Amino acid sequence: MNVTNRNSKSPGRDACFLAISFGLLLATALAPNANSEERQFDAEKPNVLIIYADDLGYGDVHCYNPKSKILTPNIDRLANEGMRFTDAHSAATVCTPSRYSLLTGRYAFRLPNHGRVFDGIGGPNLIAKDRLSLGQMFSDLGYKTGCVGKWHIGMTFFDKEGKPINQGGPEPVTRIDYERPIEGSPIHRGFDYFFGTAACPTTDWLYAFVEGDRVPSPPTQLLDKSKLPKHPYSVDNRRGWKADDFDLEEVDLLFLEKSKLFLEKHYQTSPEKPFFLYHAMQAVHLPSFPADQFKGSSNSGPHGDFIVELDFIVGSLLETLKQHDAEKNTIVIFTSDNGPEVLTTVRMRQDHQHDGAAPWRGMKRDLWEGGHRVPMIVKWPGKVPAASTTDALICQTDLMATLAMITGVQLPENCAEDSIDFSKLLLGKTQTGKRKFIVHQGFAGDKKLAIRSKKWKYLNCGDSGGNNYEKQPLLLPYRQNETAGNAPSQLYDLETDPTESNNLYFQEPVIASELNAKLEEIKSMSKTASPPQ
Repeated sequence: MNVTNRNSKSPGRDACFLAISFGLLLATALAPNANSEERQFDAEKPNVLIIYADDLGYGDVHCYNPKSKILTPNIDRLANEGMRFTDAHSAATVCTPSRYSLLTGRYAFRLPNHGRVFDGIGGPNLIAKDRLSLGQMFSDLGYKTGCVGKWHIGMTFFDKEGKPINQGGPEPVTRIDYERPIEGSPIHRGFDYFFGTAACPTTDWLYAFVEGDRVPSPPTQLLDKSKLPKHPYSVDNRRGWKADDFDLEEVDLLFLEKSKLFLEKHYQTSPEKPFFLYHAMQAVHLPSFPADQFKGSSNSGPHGDFIVELDFIVGSLLETLKQHDAEKNTIVIFTSDNGPEVLTTVRMRQDHQHDGAAPWRGMKRDLWEGGHRVPMIVKWPGKVPAASTTDALICQTDLMATLAMITGVQLPENCAEDSIDFSKLLLGKTQTGKRKFIVHQGFAGDKKLAIRSKKWKYLNCGDSGGNNYEKQPLLLPYRQNETAGNAPSQLYDLETDPTESNNLYFQEPVIASELNAKLEEIKSMSKTASPPQ
């Protein structure tokens, strides 16, 4: 299946369903005969569990950073039982565009607003109603689908007059009519079940849970920050409106409970069907509020304790699969939405000699590797080689085409335009990936981007593409002397210079020009056209 040759006509929802249905019938008709090399998978569809961490850096996981004093035994065990990716990337350096890209297989900078980060009750949903998402793809396949945790791709809340609000800040929350259903909930984008939050759970203006398309327990009071833990990592939570049942220190354990309940209910009511569960954590986004049982567990402060809690949650979800005898036929994908946050990265280096971005330059928001090169581990017993490692270039947008191939879906035209199937690599049938280029989106939408081709990486800006290293006091010690003077852009050879310290913009003008042209070509393509591989 060539998922990158798409025409420019965008299909409607029914067209997507018919195309998937036809693809399944065709795959069934052909199996187990010709083309078995291309689609040699079990007739029984595998379950899929995606565990999406928040602001977890490459160096935060012990199997990626052996120097770390913070142990992550469950994630390490997952890597030992599956495939560990060392050159995998989130599609963006911040959460909203990364999540959109993961669930649609499409770069968020192609959107009219470039996938800007929502706060509070910002919206509407960035996933258009007629765009196929992972949730809808699996739903059309007959899967039971669940989404638990941080959504942050936009929802629409309404006021008493039925007018959409779609604004951030504390005041819009006071205008919500909680008697009206929310538009653009995950249950309107292919998920049978949703429990979670509209945006960042412990940061944004609405501290209340959404279940389905309702808020069962609306907020009653402004957040009293005097009752929250006080430490260097207890920042970044705005004084928004809080529901009585919203405990900022127990959010992730509640998400875990809801995901486990989803699995338990699934096996009680429809065990004959496969499931797709997207578990999107709060951990380890600021503020670092580990639950009581994890406080002091890492000897590396509250943020270290939060990483320990994250690892516990991964282990608990894996144990739940075992309890339901679902481990063998479940694809487990663990990764993060971007690199580590500025304050946690800098303070953890100073306070606990832990580098969440190690060994890369940059952090969340930056176009340097630390902003988007993230842990990624995939386990599928008997299919994905255990204890394997690959340095193939992978983007999280690629998950959609890969899972479509594995489950026998012929993706419709203009779905997952930026997704490239790596199933053969995953199954150990090849040592190389198909991806020739990857585009990295920084904090400035489509204004500041980077493009990677093999060992070469080009940034179309002269700065980080995100954080201001000249004005942010925390980042002043991490400024680097510019090796190419006042170069307008940056070019790095990641083979010889993985820390992106030596800008070769003037030394390799042909390569810089070619990569800039390729980046402009990808940017200038129509919103529905397919980017070149």
